[in-house]
Amino acid sequence: MKRVVGIGGVFFKSEDPKALGAWYEKHLGVPVTPYGHAKFGWRREEDPEQRGATVWKPFPRDTGYFAPSGASLMINYIVDDLDAVLAALRAEGVTVDEKREESPFGKFGWAMDPEGNRIELWEPPKK
Repeated sequence: MKRVVGIGGVFFKSEDPKALGAWYEKHLGVPVTPYGHAKFGWRREEDPEQRGATVWKPFPRDTGYFAPSGASLMINYIVDDLDAVLAALRAEGVTVDEKREESPFGKFGWAMDPEGNRIELWEPPKK
């Protein structure tokens, strides 16, 4: 079973997400949207017809979105079959959050790595 097929997002905490986003836009050309994130498009190497994007987003320092991790960074990994990956992780003894979300953006699940970093797993919607 294939597990991670790409990086869907890089999320990190910031004292002032709006100001930090503006700094990245001014100095590095990061195309920050009015919603405070940027999207970088790409295609899958094994199937160039499949397009994807990696989201870059600073979150407020006090966000609870990374909890229970105390880390200031969270990476979102793309998977083709969220349920299968979560089941495999549980079977391997990995701490998997019981919380799952489904939306028009796809399916989301979370786990913790051995150093206490929260990992977000994302199955994009089927096209």
